[in-house]
Amino acid sequence: MERAERGTVRRISEVPMSETQATVSRWMRHVKLRLGHLFVHQGFLLLLVGFLLGRALILSKLTPFALPFFVSVYMLRRDKAAFAFVSLLAGALTLSFDAALFVGLSMFAFLLIYGWVRKVISESLKIVPFVVFVLSLSAKWLISYYWLGERTAYDVAMAVVEAGLSLVLTLIFMQSIPLLAARKHRHTLRAEEIISLIILLASMLTGMIGWTLSGLALEHVASRYLVLVFAFVAGAATGSTVGVVTGLVLSLANVGNLSEMSLLAFAGLLGGLLKEGKKPGVALGLLIATLLLGLYGSGKAEIMPTLLESLIAAALFFVTPRSLTEKMAKHIPGTAEYVNEQQQYVRKIRDMTAQRVYQFSNVFQALAESFSPEPLREAAEYEEREVDYFLSDITEKTCQTCFKKVQCWADNFPTTYTYMKQMMREADEQTIGQNQSLMREWERYCVKAGKVVDAIEKEMVTYQANRRLKRQIHESRKLVAEQLLGVSQVMDDFAKEMQKEQENHYLQEEQIYHALQEFGVEVGHVDIYSLEKGNIDIEMSIPYCEGRGECEKLIAPMLSDILGETIVVKREECAAYPNGYCRVAFGSTKAFVVETGVAFAAKGGGFISGDSYATIELATGKYAVAISDGMGNGQRAHYESRETLRLLQKILQTGMDESIAIKSINSILALRTTEDMYATLDLAIIDLQDATTKFLKIGSTPSFIKRGNKVMKVEASNLPMGIIKEVEFDVVTEQLKSGDLLIMMSDGVFEGPINVENHDLWMKRKIQELKTNDPQEVADVIMEEVIRQCGGEIEDDMTVVVAKVRHNTPKWATIPAYMYMKKAQ
Repeated sequence: MERAERGTVRRISEVPMSETQATVSRWMRHVKLRLGHLFVHQGFLLLLVGFLLGRALILSKLTPFALPFFVSVYMLRRDKAAFAFVSLLAGALTLSFDAALFVGLSMFAFLLIYGWVRKVISESLKIVPFVVFVLSLSAKWLISYYWLGERTAYDVAMAVVEAGLSLVLTLIFMQSIPLLAARKHRHTLRAEEIISLIILLASMLTGMIGWTLSGLALEHVASRYLVLVFAFVAGAATGSTVGVVTGLVLSLANVGNLSEMSLLAFAGLLGGLLKEGKKPGVALGLLIATLLLGLYGSGKAEIMPTLLESLIAAALFFVTPRSLTEKMAKHIPGTAEYVNEQQQYVRKIRDMTAQRVYQFSNVFQALAESFSPEPLREAAEYEEREVDYFLSDITEKTCQTCFKKVQCWADNFPTTYTYMKQMMREADEQTIGQNQSLMREWERYCVKAGKVVDAIEKEMVTYQANRRLKRQIHESRKLVAEQLLGVSQVMDDFAKEMQKEQENHYLQEEQIYHALQEFGVEVGHVDIYSLEKGNIDIEMSIPYCEGRGECEKLIAPMLSDILGETIVVKREECAAYPNGYCRVAFGSTKAFVVETGVAFAAKGGGFISGDSYATIELATGKYAVAISDGMGNGQRAHYESRETLRLLQKILQTGMDESIAIKSINSILALRTTEDMYATLDLAIIDLQDATTKFLKIGSTPSFIKRGNKVMKVEASNLPMGIIKEVEFDVVTEQLKSGDLLIMMSDGVFEGPINVENHDLWMKRKIQELKTNDPQEVADVIMEEVIRQCGGEIEDDMTVVVAKVRHNTPKWATIPAYMYMKKAQ
C-alpha cells in the first residue's frame, strides 16, 4: 500500500508545471472574457456608473449628472436604458427623497416629451440637449417652488446653473457612452473623446464623496489611481490633463478638494515624465507629488493620511493587469501600442493586397501555361499524324475502289506509303511536276497514277491553308502566353516589393548623426529608409542655410565617404521661414549618366515628320533611346511611329521585359488595323549601373558606336513591326564605356546620301572625322553632312539621336571624414 501511495505521489509530482500554468492561464483568460462580456456587452457597467452619478453632487446641492446620463444611454443604447433608470434612482435615494423625486420626475418627463418631439422633428437628436435643459429647469423649479417652497432669486439662479450644466454634460456623455459600449474593435480616441471620458470618470468619483475607510477618502484614492493609469498609458501631457480635469470636478463637488487638483496635476506630470521607469517610476511620481504638496499645503499633521491614500492608489495600480493598460494604450494616439496597432493593421492590409496581387499573378501564369504551345516532341507527332490523315483522304478517294488495293496497301505497304509521302512533299514544295523520275516510277507502280497525283495536288491547297491557320494559332498562343507571363512577372515583383519590411537602422542613424555633428554640421534628425547598394534612401532635416547649398556641398559628399557610394541630393524642401528646418532627401546616384542630342527634318522641309524619337528614363535604373519610322511620310506615318513609341514607353515603364514588350507592341500594331501600315523600331536600352546596352532593331538601319577614333557598327536584320504576326528578332548586346557616343538614325539619314555606293563606309568615315564629342553638335553635324550630300534637298524624313555615356561624377567631390565610425551596411 505504501508503495502504491509513493508511486501516486511520484506521479503527481512529475506533472509538468507548464501544464498547470497553461490551465491557470486559460482559466484566467476565460474569467476575463466572462467579466468583460458581463460588464461591457451586457451593460452591468452602466449600473455602477449610474449609481455613482445618481448620488453625485455639485456644490453639495446640485445633481446635474443623472438626467444627461439617462438621456445619453437612452439615445445611444436604448436596450440598456432600464439599467440606467434603476441605478440612477438607487443612487439618488442614497442622498434624499427629494433628489430621487427630481431624478425620477426628470426621466419620466423626458420619455413623454421626447416621444412627441420625435414625431414632430425628424432630426430629433440635435435638439436633445435643449430638451434636457428645459426639463431640468422645469423639474427643479417645480420641486423648489411647490414642494419645498424655496422662491428666492438664489434658488432660481441655481436652477438655471444646474440646467446649463445638464446641457453641457449631455453633449459630453453623448461622446463618452459609446466608449463604454465597446461596439468598435478598432477605435482611435480623439482628444475630445478622451476629455469627455475623463469628465465622465471624474463625475463618477464625485459619487464616492463621503465614503471613507479608516479615515481615508475613497474619492482621493480612486482619483489618484485614475491619474496613475492615464499617466502610465499616455504620458505626461494626458496624465496632467486627467489630473486637472479630475481635480476640478472633485473641487466643484466639494470645495475641500480644491487642493487635490494641484496634487493630481503634478502627479500626472511627474508620473508621465517617469514613464520610462515602468509602473515603479509612475508610482514614484505620485509619491513625490504627494510629499511635496502635502508638506507645503497642510504640514506634517495631515501628511500621513494623504500619503496612505497615495500608497493605496499605487498598490491598486501595481495589481492592475497589464492587458488592461495595453488595451487602453491601443486606442490613444501617440502611444507605442497605438503605433504598433496601426502598423499591424497597415501590415495586414498590405499583406492582403499583396496576396491578392499574388493570386492575380498566379492566374496570369496559369493562363500563360494554358496558352503555351505543345512541346517539340508532341508537335512532331502531331505533324506525322496530319500526314497520315492527308494520305488517308487521298487513299479513300482513289484507292478504295481499285482492284490492286490489297496488293498495294496490304502486301507492299512500306513502298506505297513511301511513294505517297514523297509525292505529298513534292506537291507541298510545288516541284512534283519537275520530278520526272518519281513520276515514271509511280506510273509503273500504280494503275491510277494520274488520278492519285491530281488528287494530291487538289488536296494540297486545303492542307496548306489549314497548316497556315494552325501555325498562326500556334504563334498567337505563343505570343499571348509570353505576354501573360510578362504581366504575371510584373505583378509578382510588385507583390514582393509591397511585402518588403522597412528595416530599422537606429544604429546607422545615430552614427551618421554624430558624424555630421562632430564635423560641425547641425542636423535636426536622420531617417534611413534603405541602405541597399545602389538604392540608398536617407532623409534629414537641417536648419535653413540661406541658399548656401550645404546639402549638396557638404552633407552629400560626407555621406558618400561614409557609405562608400556616391550620394546626391534627390529633392529639397526649403523652410517656409528663416529660422525653420529644411527637409532633404539623399539617395544613390547611378554609375553612369546619358546626355542626348537630337536633329530631325521632315521630307521637303515640311512640319510633320514620319519619324518619331523618344528618350525614356526607366524606374529600373535604365535609360532607353528609341527611333521609330512609320511607312511613308506625312500625318499617317507620323501617327504610326508616334503610337509605336507611346506604347513602348507605357509598357517598358511597367517593368516588363523588353522582348515581351516588343512582341506586345507588334501584335497591337498588327491587329488594330487592316491597312498595310508598318513601323520600324530602333531601340537601345542602357543600364546606368554598368553601361551594358541592349539593341533591338526591328526593320531599322544600323547604329554606330564611336569610341575615340574607333567606330563600330551595330546591326540586325529584322522585318518592320506589323508585317507579320510573330516578331522574331535578334537582341544585340554591347558594352559601352565612359565617353562613348551612341549614334542612332533613321533610313532617311543612313540611305539619304546620293552617289554613295557603300553607305556603311561613308557614315563610318563621317563619324570618325568628327572633331566634337558634344551629342547635340554631333547630331547637327551628321544631319548637315547628309543634307549637303543630297544637294541641299531633303528627300525623306530624317532623324538622328546621339547619346553620350559618361561616368556620373558629382559636382562636389567627396570630403574624407577622418573619424571613428563603423560604415553603415
